[in-house]
Amino acid sequence: MQLSDFDFHLPEGLIATRPARPRVSARLLLAEGETIRDLYVRDLVDLFRPGDRLVLNNTKVIPARLSGSRTRQSGQGEVVAKVEITLLEPQPGGDWMALAKPLRKVKEGEEIVFSPALSARVTRIEGGQLYLAFNLTGSDFDTALAEAGAMPLPPYIAALRAPDAQDKEDYQTVFARHSGAVAAPTASLHFDAELLAALAAKGVQFTEVTLHVGAGTFLPVKVEDVTTHKMHSEWGEVSPEAAAEINATKAAGGRVIPVGTTALRLIESAATPEGKLMPFAAATDIFIYPGYRFRVTDALMTNFHLPKSTLLMLVSALMGKARVEKIYAHAVANGYRFFSYGDASLLIP
Repeated sequence: MQLSDFDFHLPEGLIATRPARPRVSARLLLAEGETIRDLYVRDLVDLFRPGDRLVLNNTKVIPARLSGSRTRQSGQGEVVAKVEITLLEPQPGGDWMALAKPLRKVKEGEEIVFSPALSARVTRIEGGQLYLAFNLTGSDFDTALAEAGAMPLPPYIAALRAPDAQDKEDYQTVFARHSGAVAAPTASLHFDAELLAALAAKGVQFTEVTLHVGAGTFLPVKVEDVTTHKMHSEWGEVSPEAAAEINATKAAGGRVIPVGTTALRLIESAATPEGKLMPFAAATDIFIYPGYRFRVTDALMTNFHLPKSTLLMLVSALMGKARVEKIYAHAVANGYRFFSYGDASLLIP
């Protein structure tokens, strides 16, 4: 299975740099069996059945991009250098792993000041990354970070425009609860309160799980034999209540439909080979590609993914590689918008 098997031509004009407004006005490609239909996200009320269970990732994106400065003393006085920091993930001891641009501008032990309230000391530099000990913790840290930070837009959007205040709303789901992600579970960005209420009124049920999406989700695959790719690790949790709800839906004959690849990867990580979902609170580096046997997932709502990406391999595992090639060719030919702020698909094998 070669990396080139998952390549396709994507015109740059199809990369969405802003989301549809309102959220439910985004387009929705329904692929069910051999059928393809062009719909809108608001049509989900007509597509889901009473007894279906949507699995939602309730992670909350932190404003992980920070602009700061460090000061050094020299023979000519103080020398100030600007440093751009992107937080990656919290560490067990309380530090944060981060990227710095440019990394050469900082040394271990130096302080980086981001705002009058927020600063951090560089505790170590290792493997192209640095580790930061912030001056604040808990809710004080969250408040100061919200004021000083910007949303960590995906590289392919950030290359086309800078993040702004609108992204703090746009790049967050309406059910975000647990802070820790540096990338959004983007299929979930299509839901608003009204759509959730309409689905609930129809008898669709919801289960929330948490997977803190890391920056590794944007890392390219660099090996030609995709089966040798090492997947990034992300922390996730399926509570005992969530596992019981999903198992009850399966037992009753309902469909379990993750909203987004992050929710799918988490519940597949937490499932036994026989298809029973177990409580889970750990890191997962599950890599799903064609040949994988799904344990819990019956269908998937997801956005349109990058060529040669692990997420394209995941949807190919669910639908079949030849089928996904037809789905994506249809999406490109019909002007669907791609990636994090783009349109959605509902994939039903």
